[in-house]
Amino acid sequence: MIFPRLGCGLGLRREHYGYVLEHWPSLDWFEITSENFMVPGGRPLYVLDRVRERYPIVMHGVSLSIGTSDPLDFEYLSALKSLAERARPAWISDHLCWTGVGGKNAHDLLPLPYTEEAIEHVVARVRVVQDFLERPILLENVSSYASFCDSTYSEWNFLAEIARRAGCYVLLDVNNVYVSAFNHRFDQLEYLQAIPVDRVVQFHLAGHTDSGTHLLDTHDHPIIDPVWQLYGEAVRRFGPLSTLIERDDHIPEFPELAAEAEAAQRIQATIDAEARTDSRPLLAADQRA
Repeated sequence: MIFPRLGCGLGLRREHYGYVLEHWPSLDWFEITSENFMVPGGRPLYVLDRVRERYPIVMHGVSLSIGTSDPLDFEYLSALKSLAERARPAWISDHLCWTGVGGKNAHDLLPLPYTEEAIEHVVARVRVVQDFLERPILLENVSSYASFCDSTYSEWNFLAEIARRAGCYVLLDVNNVYVSAFNHRFDQLEYLQAIPVDRVVQFHLAGHTDSGTHLLDTHDHPIIDPVWQLYGEAVRRFGPLSTLIERDDHIPEFPELAAEAEAAQRIQATIDAEARTDSRPLLAADQRA
C-alpha cells in the first residue's frame, strides 16, 4: 500500500467552519474526527462535502476500541465505511487502545497490557476490520499514565509487533511519545528507533498540560519546544510524512493553528536540506523527556 505524503494539515473543527468556507486557506489537508460526521445530515456533512472538493481528507476515529474484549461493533463499522465512501479519505486511523467494556463507554483512550495475548487479540480484530473496510488502517500510540504489571513487551515493541503481524500501519503521535516517556521514564529515542520505518504513515503533534509530577495529553496548548525537537528526530528517521496539528480545547483562531502547521513545514524543509549535505545523528541517547 502506497500512501501519499500530504504535507502539513489541521483538524477540521466546528469553530473554524466559517473561516474555512470564507477564506479557503492555503493549507495542505484536513483531518476529520470520524464520529463527528457519522450523522444523517446537517452542517457537518455540508461542510465536509465542500471542503472535500478542495482539500485531501483523512478520517481519524476515537471509537473503534480495537483492544476491548467486547465483540467488534459492525453497526459502527458500517457507518464508518459509509462515511469513507462519501469523504474518500487518503486513509482511516484510530487508536491502539480500548474505550470501554460490557457495552459501557469510558469516553477515554485506555492503554492495553503489553502482552502476547493482547497482541494476538488485537491482530485478529485488526484483520477483520481491514477486511470489512477493504483497506488497511492506521493505529495511533496513545499517551498513558499507568502501566500493567503483567506487561512483557515495551510499548514500542508492542506497537511494532501489532503493525507487523496485522499488516496495518502506524500514526505516530510525537506528543504522546513525549508525554508517556516523561510519565514512565523511558527513552523517547529508543521508541522512535524501534518502530519500523515502512509502517509509519502519519505524525500527530499537539500540546499538553504539565502537572509537575506527570504530563497530560490535553490538546489545549501550543506545541512546546522539546516536542518540536522530537518531531525533528522523527522526521529524520521516518521522512517528511503527513503531519497533523491537533487542538481540541481552548481552540484559537484559525491563523494561529495554521502557523503551527507552517512551523512543521519549516522543520521538514530544514531537515531535508540537512540530508542533502550531511548525516545528522539522533539526539544523545541520554537526552530524555
